[in-house]
Amino acid sequence: TMQCNSRVNLAINTMSDIPISSLTLICVGSSFAFSGLFYHLCKQKRQEIQKLKEIPKFQPNEELLKILKASPHKRLQYVAIEGQIEPDGEPLFSQYVPRCFGVIQRVIVQEHWKVWNSITKTWAHTKKNNKQSTNTVPFSLVSFGSGVSVKVQSPLEASGLYLEQVYRRLRTAKEGFMGFVAQEITQEKPKVLEECEELLRVGATLTGFGELVLERGRVLKLLPPRDGREYILVATDYKSFLQRHEDSVTMWKLLTAVFGIAGTALLAWAIYKAYCRQNVKRDK
Repeated sequence: TMQCNSRVNLAINTMSDIPISSLTLICVGSSFAFSGLFYHLCKQKRQEIQKLKEIPKFQPNEELLKILKASPHKRLQYVAIEGQIEPDGEPLFSQYVPRCFGVIQRVIVQEHWKVWNSITKTWAHTKKNNKQSTNTVPFSLVSFGSGVSVKVQSPLEASGLYLEQVYRRLRTAKEGFMGFVAQEITQEKPKVLEECEELLRVGATLTGFGELVLERGRVLKLLPPRDGREYILVATDYKSFLQRHEDSVTMWKLLTAVFGIAGTALLAWAIYKAYCRQNVKRDK
């Protein structure tokens, strides 16, 4: 950030000595500003990754059970638990896909309409009559062969990407004569009907971040944290989740470098062109 500020100051000082166009200076300043912004985002993401790495990570097994039994109040305030999803009873059946089972199911049906904009004289896209239903059944995280499971409590309170889209269909709306008349009156017409189904599938790997408690000897529960930290469920293993964050750091670093180099190159080119113009004027 200090380097970006010094470069901007250099550009301002140069403007007073060498005639450089305002547009060029705006482009140079914008490049350094974006470079500074991306550097700030990169730094934030690094700090976030460091905090993630400090979170204790476990799998449902006897070792975790021993740690909880030895901990104060048989509770761990904030941990990451990685395991495979297993329903505590009967799973949910997909409404559209045969032999597809889950523990959380979300079905979304919405209409896509075209609405006439009398100002721009164009048809605009809008969504109407969005209907959504969500079903859940109790489920646990298991590590096959360990005999220990962690019951996931209040999953709908968690943030994170944990539902997989297993079905999506777009049906074109059929227009009849009466529909055509209605469209002329209302200046609206149906375009498509979209149906989607999302599932948290049985057997998939899930990583949960939350509070872990031990009840009645061997019953482990993952709960929303009481200390205000975020309750997170992600449909991937812990290593892949961490890698996604590290990939974001790489992206922000690349953008920082690209905009910083672009700003520096543009400033150098502008100074060079300005000196050339001044030399031509002196020769005349």
